[in-house]
Amino acid sequence: MRIVKKYGGSSVATIDKIKNIAQHLLERKNNVLKGEKCEIVVVLSAMGKTTNKLIELAKEITPSPNPRELDALMATGELQSIALLSIALENLGLKSISLSGSQVAIKTTGTHTKNKIETIDTKIIERYLNEDYIVVVAGFQGINIIGDTTTLGRGGSDTSAVALAATLNCDCEIYTDVKGIYSIDPRVYKDAKKIDKISYEEMMEMANLGAGVMEARAVEIGKKYGVKIYVGETLSLENGTYICDMNEIIEKRVVSGISINENVIMVSIEQFSNFPKNVSILFSLLAKNGINVDMISQSDVSDIKGHIAFTCPGTDEIILDKSLVELKKEFPDIIVGKRRDVGKISLVGIGMISNFGVAAKVFETLAETEISFHQCTTSEISISVIINKINIIKFVEKLAKNFSL
Repeated sequence: MRIVKKYGGSSVATIDKIKNIAQHLLERKNNVLKGEKCEIVVVLSAMGKTTNKLIELAKEITPSPNPRELDALMATGELQSIALLSIALENLGLKSISLSGSQVAIKTTGTHTKNKIETIDTKIIERYLNEDYIVVVAGFQGINIIGDTTTLGRGGSDTSAVALAATLNCDCEIYTDVKGIYSIDPRVYKDAKKIDKISYEEMMEMANLGAGVMEARAVEIGKKYGVKIYVGETLSLENGTYICDMNEIIEKRVVSGISINENVIMVSIEQFSNFPKNVSILFSLLAKNGINVDMISQSDVSDIKGHIAFTCPGTDEIILDKSLVELKKEFPDIIVGKRRDVGKISLVGIGMISNFGVAAKVFETLAETEISFHQCTTSEISISVIINKINIIKFVEKLAKNFSL
C-alpha cells in the first residue's frame, strides 16, 4: 500500500497538532495487514499563517519585494514544518526524513511566485520508501532550471501532493480544517450540504471560479493521471469527499455547487477602440506582466469610442496598476476605472450539459432579490455573474434555496 497524505497550514499550526499527526501516522503504519508494506509520503504546508507573516516581513522593507527573494523567503515556512514533523515521527520510533522541493528535484518553470511543476525525480523518495522511511516533503516549492528556489502560488501544496501521487502511481489524501467539499462555503451558508463525490471537471471549475478548498492545477493533474483525490478534515473519523471520474458518479446533479470569489478586481476601460489590434495590445501587455485575466466583456468592435471590461485576481493589483500605467501611455485618451467592491458568484454542475433553464433561474433570482450584475459568463458546466460584495450573502442564500443546495 502506498499513499500521499497532504496536511494544510491549519492542520500543522501548533506543535501539538504536529504531534497528533505523527501519532496518527504511527497508527496507520501499525494497522496495515501483516506482511503488507505501508509506504507513506507526507506533504506539508507551512505552519498556520507563516507564509503570510513572511510576506508581511518582506513588505515592511518594500511594498514590491524582488520575486526571486520572496520565493526564497516563503519557502522557509515549509522547511520548518517538515523538519518538525520528521522529528516528531522519529520521537515515536519511526524512520523519517524531511526533504525540500529542491532535494526531491521538483523541477519548475514560469515566473517567480507563480511557477508550475514540469517534472519530479522520485528516485530519492523511492529509495527511502524501500528502506521503510516516512518521507516528509515540503509542499508549495521547487527549483527552476538555473537552481533558484521557486514557489507554486496559492494552493501550491495541493499541487505538490497530487503531482507526487501521480509520479508515484498512488492515491492522494488532502487534509484540511473542513470536513470535505460543500455545495457552498458553509461559513457563508450554514445549511450547505457536503458532497460525497464530485467529478474532476466540476472541482476544477469550482476551483478556477474561486472555491478555496482545492487548487485547480492539482485537480487538473489528478484528472490527467487518474489520481483519486480524497479531501477531508484532519484526524476526523467522518467521511470526506472523493474527487473522481464523472463515470463514478451515478446521480449527476444539475448544479453541484456555488463558488464565491471575493478576491476580484473589475477593470473597465472607456474611450477604447475595440479593434482587434488594440485588444491584442491590451491583453498581450497583461499576459507579459503575468496577470491572470478572467471575465471579459466589450461593446461593438466597430465602435471607435468603445468600452471593454475584464476581471483579474485582487492579489494581482500591484502589477495590474503598473500595467494600466503602461496601457495609458499607449492609449492616452482612455478612461480607466477599477473596482474592488465586487465579487464573482458561480454555479457549477455537470448536469448543465444536458439540462436547460439554469441561466434563466439565475436571472430570475437576480430579479427576485433586486440585485444588479456587472458581467456574466458561461461555460458548458458553469455560469458566473459579477455583483457588488454587499449583495453576495443575500444572493447566495436565495440561489441555494432555488437550486436546493
